[in-house]
Amino acid sequence: MMRVLEFIVALIIVIVAAVIVGVVMPSSGHIERQLVIGKDMRQVYDVLNNFRRFPEYSEQRDADRNIKFDFSGKAYGPGAEISWASDDGKVGTGKYTIASADPSFDKVDATAKKATVVWNVDNDWRGNDKHFTIDLERNGSRGQLTKVTWSYDVDYGFNLINRYSSLYIHGDPDVFVQSTLNNLQNVLASVQNVDYTKLIPYIEQTQATPVLVVSSSIERKGGLEALDDATNKAIGQIQAAAKKLGVTTTGPRIIYTTNWGDQTYSFDVAMPISATSLNVGGQSVELTPAKSPDLNAAAASTAADAATTGGDNTPGGHDRFGRLIDDNDVRAFLAFGGPALKAVWNGTAAGVPQTRALMKAYAQPHGYKFDEVVNRFYDIEAKPEVKQGDEVKQYAEYDVYLPLSWAPDQTPEQAAGIKPPSLDDNSGDQAPASSGTAAAPAAAASAQ
Repeated sequence: MMRVLEFIVALIIVIVAAVIVGVVMPSSGHIERQLVIGKDMRQVYDVLNNFRRFPEYSEQRDADRNIKFDFSGKAYGPGAEISWASDDGKVGTGKYTIASADPSFDKVDATAKKATVVWNVDNDWRGNDKHFTIDLERNGSRGQLTKVTWSYDVDYGFNLINRYSSLYIHGDPDVFVQSTLNNLQNVLASVQNVDYTKLIPYIEQTQATPVLVVSSSIERKGGLEALDDATNKAIGQIQAAAKKLGVTTTGPRIIYTTNWGDQTYSFDVAMPISATSLNVGGQSVELTPAKSPDLNAAAASTAADAATTGGDNTPGGHDRFGRLIDDNDVRAFLAFGGPALKAVWNGTAAGVPQTRALMKAYAQPHGYKFDEVVNRFYDIEAKPEVKQGDEVKQYAEYDVYLPLSWAPDQTPEQAAGIKPPSLDDNSGDQAPASSGTAAAPAAAASAQ
């Protein structure tokens, strides 16, 4: 009997001691890790202020390659959500929600020194009011680096079991923060080092449009004069082909950039036309969108196959991109269709390459997916340059597009109602590029 009483007394002492220890243990938990990333603060901010690239850098993907992510809420900023489900018990299920971002995205420019993004955490980690606080601070002699401090905070309240769980805060939460921070650096390494803070792009749902197109190229040292000559020559070929086909051109010229090389600029000149089917080679052919070329099939194709299928130069056949061949130079296909990132450039054509570089750098941290092999950048001369003698009275306005395969309905600028620059209201901050600088600067050229 005495042994039983001794056991009960000892058990009571242990319980009381455990309660006392639990009471004096902290009612909250905090961990933080730091890393300096070689990217501009705005780029880091944009990656963390939406979840579209989160699956690429999340530690959870390392733990379970078959994890399923689901996006909900807003596409960008406070209110954006991502949830996950995994058969791995260690990963489990849960959700992150962007709770706040300070300052707002349009204030994170070269003058901003710090920014903070807060994510609410809803998972099986013990405690309440769980959240990540991600502090960003410009570093480096020119502010070209970003110090990221990623913190995790949790409130345990008076729940003694939760308070004891603080002993394990350096387990899963710590591993998640450290691993995700390292992965984030790897993802940001692929983002172009271009300052896009003055860019005001919109996402536009483009309509499929029939076009005639001619491929061309120039030596970059020829500048805008060579570009204008090649473009005008291609437009003449397109207009002649349209007349022969019995259709009319219905809009301004379009230029697709196919290769922005160090020495040579290759591009396609296109114009929209009034028909979606054309009579070529004695047959009526319905136009279709371009497609990715099958390089293996093209290499294996024989002369006999070419004669049977129409080859690459037979009117009425199709080239390796699936475009209808009108003659050796003119092709036809359905252009556009689907979402595209659109930006406006006011100035000479010399500024279009820089605009393309800015758009690409913008799309990457925002998580907009694109493929430049088939769905290439293109620009439309929305308003022509107006000259009086040799004096430019009004610069041209170019609409520059990057087709997207995965994107939200709007950019943050679009959702906030921030208007792109226009020649009509003179609201743009862009200075027209010099007509003698057709070649983009190195930062822009390297992005093409």
